[in-house]
Amino acid sequence: MVKKHKVLVVGGGFAGVKAALELCEDDRFDVTLLSNDRELRYYPTLFHTATGGKRSNSSIPFETIFNNKRVTTVIGEAVTLDRKSKTITTSEDKVYEYASLILALGVVTNYFGIPGLAEYSYSIKSQVEVAKFKAHLHQQLIDDKKPDLRYVIVGAGPTGIELAGALRHYLSQIIKKHGMARRKVHIDLIEAAPRLLPRSSKATSKSVRRRLRRLKIRLYLNSVVKGQTANELNVSGRPIRSHTVVWTAGVTNHPFFNANHFALMGRGKVAVDVYLQTDPDIFVLGDNANTPYSGMAQTALYDGAFVAHNLKRQASGKDFKSYVARKPVSVVPAGRRWAAVEWGKFHFHGYPGYLMRQAAEFIGFQDLEPLDKAAKQWFSGFSYDDDCEVCSTTTSKD
Repeated sequence: MVKKHKVLVVGGGFAGVKAALELCEDDRFDVTLLSNDRELRYYPTLFHTATGGKRSNSSIPFETIFNNKRVTTVIGEAVTLDRKSKTITTSEDKVYEYASLILALGVVTNYFGIPGLAEYSYSIKSQVEVAKFKAHLHQQLIDDKKPDLRYVIVGAGPTGIELAGALRHYLSQIIKKHGMARRKVHIDLIEAAPRLLPRSSKATSKSVRRRLRRLKIRLYLNSVVKGQTANELNVSGRPIRSHTVVWTAGVTNHPFFNANHFALMGRGKVAVDVYLQTDPDIFVLGDNANTPYSGMAQTALYDGAFVAHNLKRQASGKDFKSYVARKPVSVVPAGRRWAAVEWGKFHFHGYPGYLMRQAAEFIGFQDLEPLDKAAKQWFSGFSYDDDCEVCSTTTSKD
């Protein structure tokens, strides 16, 4: 019996899951995926879940993704890499061996040392954080019998804009369900850069800016957060009263890489060669790698497929191919049935952009799970669900 090539994938995000899916179809590989979660967070739709959408729309259990696939999934947090013995040790002191190691651990929130943000702000980067944010919105209506004075979102990248665009409609819905009179809701979007979507074209930035103004979202550009207390946010020396601040402005690379002596480049990303390697038989993908379009879901999927393809070439006695960065299509929703699209030289926005986003979501789900389950998950994006007892009671009466 031929010994299989043991591949250990660390990280259950887009890059890691895609690599595992590609490799498990080849019986020359023994694939193990190590993750500290039991499901893939589908980041592009987390903002929808945070504004009343179903949890299932933004998460895919590994048991669904790897059903009848030759992938062993284990739960644990990677802590230590031993390059000499080719092992990863977890926080539970479990040791996993590898012949090839794929690292795709994702990023963590970065508050840049700003006082009070970690204690008082909300985030929507995980299902736990999303649930906490939604619970706060509802509990505030129960306790205060009125919405907040202002809802403040910090960071005008895609996540901040998506949330800002969807939040007003969601708040109006839950205010009504809580039996309150219609109220004017103030939403502020704070950005340290001189324009929205700093990584997108100026044309796209302008179209999104016009859209947000039509939605009556107040924009504060060239504005730097200095600190936060329980009652206010300090922006460029000026206090903004709010009990609801959502931080979407900063992430940093996973601490695993610094702790295990990887060479770090700009933005703390790991230095990789033209094969996405850092050391012999160690590959770093997606958000963790210092590549031109690192940080986008499409790039992570592309990286996972690229490394898997090269490992298959190696198993066949062929040389690795070099990595060629591919600029992803950017589709940023801003409010209901509207999105801005950048697809190479083509830039458009509005309802056609919304249709493009819906198509992209379906393709994204289908890339990770069987067609029937992908279709079910896509359709869940048109449904709403809240754990709030008041809202559930109101809905049942409607």
